[in-house]
Amino acid sequence: MMKAWLALWNGIFRNNPTFPLLLGLCPTLAVTTSVENALGMGLATSFVLICSNALVSALRNLIPHAVRIPCHIVIAAAFVSSVDLLMQAYLPALSAALGIFIPLIVVNCVILGRAEVFASRNGVMASIADGLGTGIGFTLSLALVAAVREFIGTGSLTIWGDLAFRNLHADTMTLAIMPAGGFIALGLLLALINFLGSVWARRKGMSQTLPVNQGCPHCILCSKGK
Repeated sequence: MMKAWLALWNGIFRNNPTFPLLLGLCPTLAVTTSVENALGMGLATSFVLICSNALVSALRNLIPHAVRIPCHIVIAAAFVSSVDLLMQAYLPALSAALGIFIPLIVVNCVILGRAEVFASRNGVMASIADGLGTGIGFTLSLALVAAVREFIGTGSLTIWGDLAFRNLHADTMTLAIMPAGGFIALGLLLALINFLGSVWARRKGMSQTLPVNQGCPHCILCSKGK
């Protein structure tokens, strides 16, 4: 149980795919023009993460090591196809807005990374907790980037359907919801989060240990059993 809670906590914070690991940047930059799109993508990715982690963990002793990556892709593709069909049936507007990025969840490095690094080495409950935590962290990251871009770019925040806050300010900047605005917003938010993390670490008397400062062998994503 403790390992499951630790996996959940690490998925949201320490192993957050967007901040600071910078994984899954394709949907992060493409669909974060509104909070609604970000939440839709985050929830779809979370569903695939949880289900694929659970199945990969359950079958980890049956999948031959030499073909584990193709098997992980097939498992993820099955759940992506399911969520894609469900969205087309029940959320057609959101499905149209997200477009090709729903099928592309299959090759999202977040999905394959957690399946390879965690689910294939841990039990089912811990793997479900890891998928849930990583999904929540990814969804929150997308929502944060989308909120900044939509607020600055349109002066609104579209939460879901008719639930929206419109005309919050008049000084809009269209650049924020353009492709270049995604890179700028992501970079500024990453800098802010890293700065706050360094301040917190100094107050606790610890040195900040970001993966980008330690090199590839020390990256959190590649740490065995974490």
